[in-house]
Amino acid sequence: MRTVSLRNLAAHKVRLALTVLSVVLGTAFVAGSFVFTDTLQRTFDGIFEDAAVGVDVRVSAREENSSGVPLADLDRLRAVPGVRAAAPGITGPIVLLGSDGKAVQGGGAPSLGLSYLPVEQQVGEPFEFTAGAAPARPGEIALNPGAAKLGKLSVGDRTRVLVPSKGIQEVTLTGIYATETETGGYIGALFPQEQALQLFTDGKHVGYIDLAGDGVSQQELRDRVAQALPGLEVQTGDQVRQDAKAEISDALKFINYFLLAFGAIALLVGTFIIYNTFSMLVAQRLRELALLRAIGASRRQVSRSVLLEASLVGLVGSAIGIAGGVGLAYGLRELLNTFNVGLPEGPLQLRPRTIIIALAIGIGVTLFSAYSPARRAAKIAPVAAMREEFASTGTSLRRRTAFGAVAALLGALGLVAGAVADPGGGAAALIGLGALGLILGVLLGAPALSRPVIAVIGAGLGPVFGTVGRLARTNAVRNPRRTAATAFALTLGLMLVTTIAVFGASAKKSINGLIDNGVTADYILTGPDMIGLPVAAAQAAAKVNGVAATVALHTVQVKIDGRTEYGTGVSGPLQQVLRVQMLQGSPDLSARNLLVSQKWAEDNNWSVGSTVAMLSADQKTVSTRIGGIYDDSQLLGNWLASDALYRELTPSRLLSDEVVLVKAAPGADLAALRTGLEEATDPLVVVQVQDREEFKGEGASQINALLAVLYGLLALAIVIAVLGIINTLALSVVERRREIGMLRAVGVLRPQLRRTIYLESMLIAVFGAIVGVAMGLTFGTLFVRTLREQGLDQVSVPIGQAVLMLVLAAVVGVLAALWPAVRAARTPPLAAIADL
Repeated sequence: MRTVSLRNLAAHKVRLALTVLSVVLGTAFVAGSFVFTDTLQRTFDGIFEDAAVGVDVRVSAREENSSGVPLADLDRLRAVPGVRAAAPGITGPIVLLGSDGKAVQGGGAPSLGLSYLPVEQQVGEPFEFTAGAAPARPGEIALNPGAAKLGKLSVGDRTRVLVPSKGIQEVTLTGIYATETETGGYIGALFPQEQALQLFTDGKHVGYIDLAGDGVSQQELRDRVAQALPGLEVQTGDQVRQDAKAEISDALKFINYFLLAFGAIALLVGTFIIYNTFSMLVAQRLRELALLRAIGASRRQVSRSVLLEASLVGLVGSAIGIAGGVGLAYGLRELLNTFNVGLPEGPLQLRPRTIIIALAIGIGVTLFSAYSPARRAAKIAPVAAMREEFASTGTSLRRRTAFGAVAALLGALGLVAGAVADPGGGAAALIGLGALGLILGVLLGAPALSRPVIAVIGAGLGPVFGTVGRLARTNAVRNPRRTAATAFALTLGLMLVTTIAVFGASAKKSINGLIDNGVTADYILTGPDMIGLPVAAAQAAAKVNGVAATVALHTVQVKIDGRTEYGTGVSGPLQQVLRVQMLQGSPDLSARNLLVSQKWAEDNNWSVGSTVAMLSADQKTVSTRIGGIYDDSQLLGNWLASDALYRELTPSRLLSDEVVLVKAAPGADLAALRTGLEEATDPLVVVQVQDREEFKGEGASQINALLAVLYGLLALAIVIAVLGIINTLALSVVERRREIGMLRAVGVLRPQLRRTIYLESMLIAVFGAIVGVAMGLTFGTLFVRTLREQGLDQVSVPIGQAVLMLVLAAVVGVLAALWPAVRAARTPPLAAIADL
C-alpha cells in the first residue's frame, strides 16, 4: 500500500504541487513569525547583555515618571560600606539634526541624550572611542556609529540638537564611540555631565545612580544600599539586564502572537483546500480503491494509504514552508528597514523549536483535513464501488443543513444580544460568540445555501451566454459540498477583510466627527510621537501677528485612590479652541480647579465642589476641587487640569506639550497666519503646522497604514483560497473528463468549453465573496458599536469597498480558471469518451 500511495502521488505531480503549496504558505507564515521574533529577541538580548556591564547595583526611583533620584543621596551612597564608586546616570529625549539641517530619522528606535563622565569617574565598562575624543565641555557631543551614519556626520562637524524642554542646542561632534552590536536606528548622544544635568534634569535629581562594589557580592551590596535608602528602587546589575530583556521579550511576544494569528488564518483556509482536494481524490479513485479492497486490502490499509499520502504532502509542504519562512523573515526585516523602522541588525535565528512546530502544524493540519476522506475511502464496498453509478452518488445534506441552521440561529441570537447590550467587554464577548456560531452555521449550511444563491447570481448568464451560461450555472451547483468547501475558503478571507474595512472606515469617520464637532482652532501644531512638541513652539506661535490665542495641551498622570489616572493639562483659554459643553459649575480652570466629564463624575460619585486627592509620581499629595462638569467628550477625556496644577503634579523633566491649538484673530488672513506660524516654528525643526482638514488627513493616513499592514497579512489567506479554486477546478476537469469529451463530440467548441469553466469559477468565487462580505459587514458593524465608549462612536459601512470586493472576486474567479479551462479544452473527445 505504501508503494501504491507513492506511485499515486508521483502520477499526479500538478495536483501534488497545488496541494503542497497550500501547506507551504501557511507553515511559511508560522515559521517566518518565529524566525523574525527570535532574531529580534537574540539581537536585543545581545544589546542588553552589554548594558550596565560592570555595574553591581543600580539605584532608581520607585515611580518611573517621577523626578528621579535626589542628587543629595549621591554622597550617602558613596558612604555605604562596600561601595567603591558611584556615578549618576542622566538621560532624556533629543532630536539630532543631520548634516543637511533636517531631523535624523531613526524610525521607532530611541533617540536619547546621555551624560558622559571622565573614565576615572565611570562605573562599568568605559566607552571606547573609534574616532575623535570624548566630549569635554558644554557644546560638545559624541555619537554612536549608527547615529553618525544616519546623520552623515563626521568628527569635527558642527550641528544642532533639539531638546524638547530646552530648545535648540548648538554642538560640535568630537567623537564616535563603539557599540558591541549594530543598533539600527538608535541615536545616543553623549553630553558632558554638567550640560546633561542642565538639559535633562531639574538640577536636583538624576535618572539613576550606578554603584560599583569593592569586595562584596552584588546581592550583599544591594541589601546594604536598600537598608540605607529604603525609599528607592535598588537592583543588582544582573537584575537590570534581566528586566530589560524581559520587557523586550514581552513586547516581542505580542508581535509574535499577532503574526501567528494571521498564520493560523492562512492554515485554517488551507484546511478547507486540503480537505476538498482529498475528498475529490477519493471520489475519483473509488473504483481504484474498491479494486484494492476486492483483491484483499483491508479497510485500515485503504485508510492508511490515503493518510500516508496526506502525511507526505504535509511533510514536503512543511519542509519547504520552513525554508520559505526564513526567506519571509528576511524579506520582512528588509522591508521594515526600507521604511526606516530602526530595528537592530543580527543574523537570522532558526531554532529547533521553530522547525518542530512548523513540521507538527503542517503535517497535523494535513492529516486532520484528510481524515474524513480517508474514513470515507475505508467504507467503500468492494463490488458496489466498481459500478459506474456509485461514484456519482452522495449522502443527504439534510442532517448537515439542520445542524447548520441551529448553529446559525444561536449565532444570530448572540449577535442580537450583543447589539442591544451596553457597550463594553460583555457586549463584545456576546458578539464574538454569536459570530462564531454564525460562521459555523454558514460552514455547515453552505452546500444547501449555494444552490439558491448561485441560481440568483447566475440567472443572468443564460440570456447573455446562452447554453454555455446555463451549463456553467448547473456545473457550479452539481456538487454543492465541493462548491461550498471551495467558496468557504474565500469567504473566510473576505469576511476578515471586510470586518477590518468597517473598523477602518468607522475610525476615520469618528475622528473626523470629533475634529469637526469639537475643534474650533484654525491651526494645530504637532510634533513627533516619541518626544512630543517642544515647549518653545507655543511661545513662538503666540508672538505671530494675527494669533488671538494659543492653547497647549499636556498629559497628566496621577494616582487617585490607588488607581493610575490620566487627564489633560490646559495652558490657555480652552473654550476659544475647543467646544466644551458645561453641564454644571464654571469652566474656570485656575489654581487647583478641575473640570470633569459627566460619566467620570457619576462613576466616582462626585459633584461640583467635591475635593479630589491626587498623588503625583513624586509621592506628593495635592488636594484639588471640582469646579465644573462637562458633557462627555472623547476629545476632552475624563478630566481637565489647570496649567498650574499640571506643573505641580508633573516633574519638570517631563514637562512637554502634546499639541498646541491656535486661534486666529477676527479678520486675520489665514494664509498669512500659516506662513507666520511656519516661519516662527521653523527653527524647532520638528514642528508641523496643520489646519483641521490636514490634521484629519494625518489621522486617516495612519489608519490607512495600519489597514494596509492587516490587508497585506490577510492577502495570504486570499491567495490560498484562489489556489483552492484552481485546484478544485483542475480536479473537476479530470473528474468530468468523459462528460467534457461528450460535449466536444456533440459540437461544443474549445472557446465555448473554456468559457463554461470561466463562468463556473466566477460563480463559485462570487458566491463565496457575497457570503464573506455580508458576514464581514455584519460583524464589523456590531463590533464597532461595542466600542462607542472607546471613541468609535460612528459606524461607517464601506459600501463602495464591498462592491469592489465582489467585482474583484469575479475577476479572481476567472483568472483562477485560466489553466483548468485550457486543460479542459485540450481534452481529446474520442479518447475521453473511451475512458473507463
